[in-house]
Formats: sequence, C-alpha cells, structure tokens
Amino acid sequence: MIGDIRKNLQQHKPAELHSIHEARARAAVLVPILTDSSGLRLLLTERAGGLSSHGGEVAFPGGKEDRTDHSLEFTALRENEEELGISPEDVDVIGSLRPFISKYGLLVKPYVGIVCQGIQLRPNPDEIASVFEVPLAYFSTAIPVRIDDISRHGESHQVPAFKFDGHEIWGLTSMIVLEFMKVGLK
Repeated sequence: MIGDIRKNLQQHKPAELHSIHEARARAAVLVPILTDSSGLRLLLTERAGGLSSHGGEVAFPGGKEDRTDHSLEFTALRENEEELGISPEDVDVIGSLRPFISKYGLLVKPYVGIVCQGIQLRPNPDEIASVFEVPLAYFSTAIPVRIDDISRHGESHQVPAFKFDGHEIWGLTSMIVLEFMKVGLK
C-alpha cells in the first residue's frame, strides 16, 4: 500500500491557490506516515495548552516559515524536528498536497513523509502535550461526529470533526487528512 501512496503522490500535481494569496505569510506541516508490521498510521500531535496559537488542538507537526528557510519543505522538516525530535534524514518526503489557508490567514503547505521505522520520538514539552497515531484505515471508514460550515478568508468549507482515542481531529488538520486520503489512496 505504501508503494501505491508514494506513486499517487509523486504523480499528483497539487493545485495552487489563487494569486490573491501570494502575499500571505507561509507555513508548512509534515503529514508523517509510520509503517511497520502493525500497518500504516498517521502521526498526530496535541499542541501544548499554553501556546498562543492552536493550544490544545490536534495538529500535524509544522509551523511558520523562517526567513532562513530555503523552501517550505525545509520548514516542514525543521518544525517536525523541533517539535518531535525526528531528524530530517529520518523522513522520506514523498509528495505534497494543495496549500490551505489557516484560520489565522497563513498559507499552509502540507508535505507527506514516511518516517523511518524505529525512530524514538522526543516531543518538545514546550510545544507538544502528547503524540498519538491513527491507523489510515480509520479515516477510510470513520463517520464524522459533526460537520461544520466554515467561511474564512473568502473561502467556504465543510469541515468534519473526528473523534479518535479521546482526541478531536478537526479544522485544518481534518481538511489535510481528507485531502491526503483523496490523493494518496485514490
């Protein structure tokens, strides 16, 4: 299955946002895939409650682009290392998804990467409250607990909320998950 996901993402040409979004501040997230004998899983984080943005929310590792970042892919890998302690050398980036506009107006570019087996996570307690894994199969069959109609920055979305192991997966994170499932598992 991971071979199919890799092929689908490498053949995928993500749509770009309208040029009116070019001036936005940019950010990137990593959609980390874990793979071993127990199957394919997405690695998600619960952000630390005291953070000024997204505190307590479920998210992919990621953040704002620094002036010194040479690409958004670099940003995603740098943030992943800062938040989870996973070295960029231990992630095989296999593709990207279309960009999204966050509730704070950032242009967010998701990158999908396979994390090397056996990696020891070292979550940064200043940024991460907990880390958890969700089997890909869950999102193939899960029924949202609700679907919210959201309008922000000139775009309207129907945003599903999923419950998994006491965590609510919602907002930009659930939108990225659905885009990944649509592109990677087509």
